[in-house]
Amino acid sequence: MEPGSVENLSIVYQSRDFLVVNKHWDVRIDSKLWRETLTLQKQLRHRFPELADPDTYYGFRFCHQLDFSTSGALCVALNKAAAGSAYRCFKERRVTKAYLALVRGYIQESRMTISYAIGRNSTEGRTHTMCIEGTQGCENPKPSLTELVVLEHGLYAGDPVSKVLLQPLTGRTHQLRVHCSALSHPIVGDLTYGQASGREDQPFRMMLHALYLRIPTEAECVEACTPDPFVPTLDACWSPHTLVQPLDQLVQVLRAAHDPKPTEGGPGPCSPSMCLPGPGRPPPPPASPTETEAQRASCLQWLSEWTLELDN
Repeated sequence: MEPGSVENLSIVYQSRDFLVVNKHWDVRIDSKLWRETLTLQKQLRHRFPELADPDTYYGFRFCHQLDFSTSGALCVALNKAAAGSAYRCFKERRVTKAYLALVRGYIQESRMTISYAIGRNSTEGRTHTMCIEGTQGCENPKPSLTELVVLEHGLYAGDPVSKVLLQPLTGRTHQLRVHCSALSHPIVGDLTYGQASGREDQPFRMMLHALYLRIPTEAECVEACTPDPFVPTLDACWSPHTLVQPLDQLVQVLRAAHDPKPTEGGPGPCSPSMCLPGPGRPPPPPASPTETEAQRASCLQWLSEWTLELDN
């Protein structure tokens, strides 16, 4: 696989107000540390020096986050007004995200909803990690929902794995990684939540990728679908043998999904009303336009976590 470099920046959507990049794995979005010689911010400055905003610390306004090990779609606002419009979409819960992952073992159910509450781990030596409610040292667990659809079964370096599509319906830190680990199907290459005994040191990356992103601002619908990196032609260690659900069909469902109007409440942070349909399951109906004060407060809490913490 091609390593990350300042010149190696893939753009999957570009307009006057927004960019969507296909972030390389093991690249930070930004950093104040001198030793971080490669960041997405530096890649953007190299490719688009004329677009850097001197009024911002890093030169670019990142609308959301992807953590260091995750690749895929990430939106950049090119001016303050565009950033505000994207912020409102997150606030009104109208953003759609979907991820691809390779996880350990064969998941037998073709589709499932994962609902473990997630909190911070207070255990000594693990305070940088998250954990599920009920485990030792789990503090302040919050409701969390992830939709999972199995795409393929196969082998990775000879070990059984499943390729899945994940849609986070909440934005907790490391949510997808924690939820997959809680199922006893950790993401391949996840050094933090994966299998012990050094097994996850062998894959060249963590197999989590932000596939699809839609931010329906009032001026434009920012929509991008990045290429699938988990195919045998790009990684010879991955050998699929059983197709469960075609990825193209699920992407079509995502593209055709209803976007709530700005005046609508949209799906709440713990509502499955925008979840992915599985085999034989029809798309869900549009969400109710009503919104309570409790839902609004919950939305603001979710938004603060989504935009200020590393997700997934």
